[in-house]
Amino acid sequence: MKLYCDPISTTSRPVLMFIADQGLDVEIVKVDLMAGGHQDPEFLALNPNGIVPFLVDGDFRLGESIAILKYLAIRAHSTAYPESLKGQMKVDEALSWFATQFHETFCVMVCYPHIGVPHDMTPGQYADLMAYGREHCPRWLKVLDRWMLAGQPYVCGDQVTLADYLGLSFVLLGGLADYDFSPYPNIRAWVARMQARPSYVPTYAAFDTMVAFMRQQKAA
Repeated sequence: MKLYCDPISTTSRPVLMFIADQGLDVEIVKVDLMAGGHQDPEFLALNPNGIVPFLVDGDFRLGESIAILKYLAIRAHSTAYPESLKGQMKVDEALSWFATQFHETFCVMVCYPHIGVPHDMTPGQYADLMAYGREHCPRWLKVLDRWMLAGQPYVCGDQVTLADYLGLSFVLLGGLADYDFSPYPNIRAWVARMQARPSYVPTYAAFDTMVAFMRQQKAA
């Protein structure tokens, strides 16, 4: 089984961290996004979408991080994706929430503009996008802090689930924008809990280095 990915990719990191946590036998094949590896003809022949992560298991191919997370968890009989229908649906609900409401407002509007994404926008357009995002993202951060993480250590209860792996990657994008999480104690405690896992450092080393470099550049 092979996972084509790049640790700098927001959607690759949840899968990489889950694989590390579970000790899964998956060959990691780096697709260097900064060097345009996702547009190499060889990779496009494998995955015409030209995005990572992408999983190959024999003659089975699978894209999209949430689908890959579920596939790996089910294969491994991991409690990170519960066996009960209701348990699965609660994890699915949280995964969908992170990938829609939260991702659009916090990731796309507040964080990604700091690295020039979306591309081909004017400085004024970036400023307007970030202003809108900063105005509206507290709505979703409050939901995460005061409802989803209220009184429990992880997004869906007492145990780590796939939603925690995906959500962590999205929330930590706040580092690109120097986002202030001080009003959200439950989020900060959850992030610290996830960062204490042995799988965190090897998974997030490249991203954390990038964030640290950006902060040095701003301070210079």
